[in-house]
Amino acid sequence: MSEPRRQPSFVSAALREIAGDGWLYRAWVLALAAGCVVGAFGYRAQLIDGLFVTSMTDQVSWGAYIANFTFLVGVASALLMVVLPGYGFRLASFRRIVFVGESVALSAVVMCLLFVVVDIGRPESSWHLMPWLGSLNFPASILSWDVVVLSGYLGINLALVGIALYSRYQRRTRPKAYVPLLIVSMVWAVSVHTVTAFLYTWLGARPFWNSAIVAARFMVSAAVCEPAILVVALRALRRGLDVPVDDEVFLVLRRVMTGTLMVDLFLFAAEVFTELFSGSHHAEAMRYLLFGLDGHHAVRAWVWASIALDVGAVILLLSPLKKRPYVLELASVMGIVGVWIEKGMALVIPGFVPTPLGEIVEYAPSGVELAVCLGIWCLGALIFTLLVRILARVESGALVSPSAAPPPEERA
Repeated sequence: MSEPRRQPSFVSAALREIAGDGWLYRAWVLALAAGCVVGAFGYRAQLIDGLFVTSMTDQVSWGAYIANFTFLVGVASALLMVVLPGYGFRLASFRRIVFVGESVALSAVVMCLLFVVVDIGRPESSWHLMPWLGSLNFPASILSWDVVVLSGYLGINLALVGIALYSRYQRRTRPKAYVPLLIVSMVWAVSVHTVTAFLYTWLGARPFWNSAIVAARFMVSAAVCEPAILVVALRALRRGLDVPVDDEVFLVLRRVMTGTLMVDLFLFAAEVFTELFSGSHHAEAMRYLLFGLDGHHAVRAWVWASIALDVGAVILLLSPLKKRPYVLELASVMGIVGVWIEKGMALVIPGFVPTPLGEIVEYAPSGVELAVCLGIWCLGALIFTLLVRILARVESGALVSPSAAPPPEERA
């Protein structure tokens, strides 16, 4: 381990790390910053002209914003995929990378909240959802439950990151409340999935979502993208920042992703069978999704691409080449994109087509929506990049407080 660089303060140490010393890292940060600027200009246009500049209508009132929000709810629980093996099954290799899960979770929940804000259209009206200032209408409103679980999950992850930073920077053992808070975060992550699924299933006029299996699909698809995103992030960190990651971590993540991908495909097939073979009028949304309806098929390519990517990822993960790093990375990317489509465009749009009155109004994101989505994704990636860079240096002991004591012996 290299000799720690003792900085005059944590702020100066963090800023020095953020500035970086490699052209590739700086180019990455500048590219993300440029994407944020593009998103800001897109959101400015939306604030001036209203949601009219999007492709959302009275018939299809949810679009790319809610599609991304729904996907990111699953990403936000990535901490679960690290904490459960590390503290539930006592795998030391996972305990050493908890900070990566914390960084993914924090950046994802920030993006979740931002997508909700931009979907509101007039963000100054959101004060109505704030306790004591407005009327949260808790617990009668299912939306109020979502506000509570997302805000609470953000607070928990901020606390976990703060505790981890302070303890390691001061070279102190983490307080006793740290592990219980990690356990609370796991339970809270499950509640985030469940409440978001209930946001769909409680809408009686939208039969495409009226299924108890929706909540289960949310949980399983989240268990696909969580290990997939961790694989991609950990590979990049091991190459770029020399973060020590045991091969055991990738083995466990690969096995989890393989099993959950197959279960996810099975649940989707079960829902297709239930909808199509019933022959009811409610099956029109599923027919529109898979085959198009009355000449309208804007979403058909999305869902078949998702199926192809998920099936391809399963084949790669079961093939003799599965232990090769590039195969695992490719399968992870395929799984991420496949789940993004499944929990995004392939879930949100068919719920509105056809309408309860039988209208078929198709939807495709406008340029403004794409710009705003790009900006939020770039901001989330920027938060993750800067946060994990600082946490990695602090966790490794490369950055310590000038007044820090020698490293204490921590329990296994």
